[in-house]
Amino acid sequence: MKKKNSNDTLVEHIASIKRVSKTTTGGRKFSVSAYMIVGDKSGRVGYGKGKAKEVNEAKTKASAKARKSIIRVPLDRGRTIHHDVIGRSGAATVILKRAKSGKGIIAGGPLRGVFECLGIHDIVAKSLGSRNSYAMVEAVFDALSQLSSRRAVANKRGKKVGEIMTLNSARLAREKEK
Repeated sequence: MKKKNSNDTLVEHIASIKRVSKTTTGGRKFSVSAYMIVGDKSGRVGYGKGKAKEVNEAKTKASAKARKSIIRVPLDRGRTIHHDVIGRSGAATVILKRAKSGKGIIAGGPLRGVFECLGIHDIVAKSLGSRNSYAMVEAVFDALSQLSSRRAVANKRGKKVGEIMTLNSARLAREKEK
């Protein structure tokens, strides 16, 4: 489920809503747990968890936490990621691979929601290990935090972007000759 707020152009995606219970001596106490992903479809995304007695309260708490945890992700031409990356969280491992234009989002479960809120149009993602949606989303955010753009790499090396690209293409040509 997606919802677009008029005041700040952030898109909300509900990753999961669960009814949870706590057993006490007086009986069971029920509450609702919500997991939300929030993004602006242009490189900013965050996630949050909320728990309350009612669904709407849990969603607003989760949305507020997601807005506080927004990170910026560098995108290649606004469509895909710059390089392949692996993210881990607990038993969950997620592999993100860049894709050519027109490939689409090849991902399942909560990963698709993250990429839609982020604004990625072409990516291939594979989830390994745990199927827990919380762990998978945290693994995706671990992977996204490892991404860097060509400009950032050039700044770290003290070079221009064109120099790095020519060095990279020369290295690839040498590898093909072997």
